[in-house]
Amino acid sequence: MKNNSVRNLTISALLIGLGILIPMVMPKIVIGPASFTLASHVPVFIAMFFSPLVAITVVLGTTFGFFLSTTPIIALRAFSHLIFAVIGAKYLQNHPELVLKNGKFTLANGRFQIFNLIIGIIHAVAEMLVVSAFYFIGNMPDTFYSQGYLYTVFILMGIGGLVHSLVDFNIAYFVAGTLYKQFNLPIFEKAVKQEKELSKVTA
Repeated sequence: MKNNSVRNLTISALLIGLGILIPMVMPKIVIGPASFTLASHVPVFIAMFFSPLVAITVVLGTTFGFFLSTTPIIALRAFSHLIFAVIGAKYLQNHPELVLKNGKFTLANGRFQIFNLIIGIIHAVAEMLVVSAFYFIGNMPDTFYSQGYLYTVFILMGIGGLVHSLVDFNIAYFVAGTLYKQFNLPIFEKAVKQEKELSKVTA
C-alpha cells in the first residue's frame, strides 16, 4: 500500500512537471486572438488512466504552477480541468473495458472515441464558462471584443477547444496504449483482467 502511494505521488509529480513544461516548449496553433498548444492537456489525460486521485493531483499541481507563472485566466482554465478529469477518471475506473477493443489497443476504438467526444464537450464548456466570466467582466484583450462573443468565445474557445481536447486525448491514449504493458497503467490492467475473465466464461 505504501509503495503504491509513493508510486502515485511520483507519477503525479512527473505529470505535473510535464503539464507546466509542455506549454513552454510545444508548438502553438494561433488563430487570433486564441492559441492552442499541442499536447498541453496530455498529462491530465494520462493521469486519468491511473486514478481519480492522480488526476485531481495533476490538475491542482498544474493550476498552482500556472498561477505562479501565467495570467489568472489561464490558471483558472487549467483549474476547470478538474471537472472533466474527475468525471472521466471515475468513469474509466468503472468501465476500464473502454480502453481496449476486442482485447487490444487501437485508436480505431469507437467506444473510446465516443467517450473522448463527451469528455471534450465537458472540457470545452468548462473553459468557455471561465472565459465568458472574464469576457463579461471586461477583463479581456481588445482583440476578443473586436471580433465579438460568438466568434472569440463560442467558436474559438468552444469549438476550437473541443477539437484541441479530442486531439490531446488521442495523443494521451496512444502514449498510454503504447506503454501500458511496461508501466502497468491501472485502467489498462483492469481492462486486460476483465478481458481474460470474459474469455474464460465464454470458452
